[in-house]
Amino acid sequence: MNITDILTSLAHRPIDAVRALPQLSVEQLNAHPGNHPNSIAWLLWHSGREADIQLSQLSGQPQLWEQFRERFNLGELGDSMGYGHSAEQARAIVADDQHLLVDYLEACMNALSDYATALDEEQLDEIIDRNWEPAVTRGVRLVSIIDDAAVHVGQAAYAAGALG
Repeated sequence: MNITDILTSLAHRPIDAVRALPQLSVEQLNAHPGNHPNSIAWLLWHSGREADIQLSQLSGQPQLWEQFRERFNLGELGDSMGYGHSAEQARAIVADDQHLLVDYLEACMNALSDYATALDEEQLDEIIDRNWEPAVTRGVRLVSIIDDAAVHVGQAAYAAGALG
């Protein structure tokens, strides 16, 4: 197995996990267990946004959000990634369609997988961000994107279980 096969396999893990979530009501999607500002809807929306925005920056391709923006109907706040949201902003991310959240995350992770498949080892080793120590390579950024999505989908699964 080569590194792109590993990245492709990893990119599909959040997809598998989000598909395994139970069917949730609108109230459950937007509930705030423990009064936490991040609902399941926010967690799933954020998972897609962080992958979409960062992949767009890496690939130079338009964000998939352009195809989903109107369906989410979140206004300008929906264009953000969610990092640094105030409690009020996080609570303003409301979704009434679990399938839309799943479809968006799936599209983003599939795009990431397709992108990773087209890279060679030299491209994966390219330093793309010197603002960190050590500097971040393209491969490390891809792992970070996948990890963030997996963690947030896991949080959503935990919250969904607590609601059930």
